[in-house]
Amino acid sequence: MHDALMESMYGRFGKEFQNDEVLFCEYEQGNDFYLIKDGKVKVTKTIGNTVKTLDILESGDILGEMAILEEQPRSATAIAVGLVKALQFNRANFEILMSKNPALAFKLLHIFSSRIYDQKRRLMMLLLDDMQAKVADVFIMLYEKQYASDVYNSIVLNLTVEDVANWCAQPLGEVQKTIMGFVKGSKIDLYPEKIVIHNIGDFQRLVNQKRKPQ
Repeated sequence: MHDALMESMYGRFGKEFQNDEVLFCEYEQGNDFYLIKDGKVKVTKTIGNTVKTLDILESGDILGEMAILEEQPRSATAIAVGLVKALQFNRANFEILMSKNPALAFKLLHIFSSRIYDQKRRLMMLLLDDMQAKVADVFIMLYEKQYASDVYNSIVLNLTVEDVANWCAQPLGEVQKTIMGFVKGSKIDLYPEKIVIHNIGDFQRLVNQKRKPQ
């Protein structure tokens, strides 16, 4: 969303959250969604007896939108990381906003459709039981976002081992061990801020073998 448009809307729809303040909690009913103007928001989910970080959202990202699209409880908890400034919408003012600002409506609907796809794609990854397959599917998911389907060699993904652990909601140590196995097997090259994949097809075959039929 254009910065000027977001700035003009902040006076009416803006809300601030302090560090560690909860925007919304998992399982509660949701009536609002948020567009982050400044700051970062951590999204967590309770899996068994532990709390896993699913994502770190930044300026321009939307969260909680399923409260508008579906009347279901929150699927995760959102927590401010530092000071967060966000635009807060609910079903009532969202409908008014959409009717009076077609350009914004188009942008938000595009974001919604992308987020729905991302959530479905993320669920496919989280349902994998095998650690190697989970990590491999993170690579594939980010490859799908950044590259044409006919590019297979020397794929560069700008992410760290910690990013991979967050994406697949697994312990950092286990993810690091798995990634180092890929390094030793000459599947990838690991750098502080990026991972180079020699042949994404190797990881696609691994995931296809491990994915359970739906």
